[in-house]
Amino acid sequence: MNKEVSFKDIYENEEINEYIKVGNEVLGNLGYTEHGYVHAMKSALLAGRIIEYYSGSKREVELAKIAGYMHDIGNMINRTDHAHTGAIIAVNILRDLGMPPAEIGVISTAIGNHDENTGKAVSRVSSALILADKSDVNRLRVRNTRSVSEDIHDRVNYAVTDSMIEYNKENITLKLTIDTEICSVIEYFKIFLGRMYMCQSAAEFLQTKFKLIINDSVLM
Repeated sequence: MNKEVSFKDIYENEEINEYIKVGNEVLGNLGYTEHGYVHAMKSALLAGRIIEYYSGSKREVELAKIAGYMHDIGNMINRTDHAHTGAIIAVNILRDLGMPPAEIGVISTAIGNHDENTGKAVSRVSSALILADKSDVNRLRVRNTRSVSEDIHDRVNYAVTDSMIEYNKENITLKLTIDTEICSVIEYFKIFLGRMYMCQSAAEFLQTKFKLIINDSVLM
């Protein structure tokens, strides 16, 4: 029997939360930034707000939030191809919860396409997830500040002292403040250029444009 699974059902689900926890621990041992409950919830809420703003139905907003919360569960298997394994895990969990196949498809498509190495903006929910996930850049996600001088990923994230995403009918704008004594703007682009192009495609799917502003300068 099909059931309308809510976002509350998902973020209170012990199995899902355990997978997020394990995945975050795996990435911590590999030296990656935080990918735990904080990132999951931020991605969920922002993906929902983006869909809502760009004329999504109440149910589509809920599906975007679910996709946002679950998008990194594949990290418990392996960082490589985590989007694909995460999508498969999500299919099984959501089927067990009684979600209709059509909604499972929306969520698994978004999860399976959120990584810049293999994914693309292929739906409204996937586009919202991409924008929410890729805009979460800030120093609070760096686990070990001692690695900042050695690891470019940690250095770039730690250099971001403030980040926000704004949206209107004309643009979705990511605004970053970067401490250039820690990381240059060029270094940011070296790491995140692919992600920013992905955000550009996601905005276009939502029939708007993507802008990137760093230290008050428009770069995209």
